[in-house]
Amino acid sequence: MSDQAAYKFSNNYSDLSNSSGVDAGFQFEFHCERCSDRWRTTFKPYRSAQASGWLSKGAGIFGGLLGNASSVLNGLAEAGWHSARDQAFKDAIDEGKQHFNRCSSCHDYVCGTCFDSERGLCFNCAPNVKVAITRSRAQGEVQSASEVAHDEGRSRGVRHDVRQEMQLVCPHCRAETHGAKFCPECGFKMAQQIQCRGCSTSLEPGTKFCTECGERQG
Repeated sequence: MSDQAAYKFSNNYSDLSNSSGVDAGFQFEFHCERCSDRWRTTFKPYRSAQASGWLSKGAGIFGGLLGNASSVLNGLAEAGWHSARDQAFKDAIDEGKQHFNRCSSCHDYVCGTCFDSERGLCFNCAPNVKVAITRSRAQGEVQSASEVAHDEGRSRGVRHDVRQEMQLVCPHCRAETHGAKFCPECGFKMAQQIQCRGCSTSLEPGTKFCTECGERQG
């Protein structure tokens, strides 16, 4: 496998490697390009940088020759980092291919759960028939129930008197009343309007004659 082919595979990875210090080493994390599940390689220590890190810690305490040795070893570790990292990366790719499959249609790399091995396709390109049937049945059930509920709501709506005005905010404490006769916060009595017996015009409580047709209300 060429370097170019290896890097084409690696578009679904994160490099978690650390090039310096006592925890220097190589680690890579790959993810499924369909469900985003992740798989991480085993951490491989980079001994040269780790040794330099320990010497640096010792030089901070004792100084002298340890400091010089640390500088030399650190230079060697930096010089060898890129080649060591490339080799670790190639090993990670070879290991990752055991956990991911390349879809022959969209060319994404997906985990085994998201791959139809018989067809060589991911489930985005070749959806599982049983899953698709179950999903469509559930969607149809929701849509049908919504339509029935909408019709039920329309039948209930005709029972409401939509012409009557209601106070939705208490004039005393400014709380929302939702059309209640008394404020739920302070108990203030709302001024519910009444309807004319003759023409159904909305009138203020206590009105003796309709302002629209003159019908006596009391």
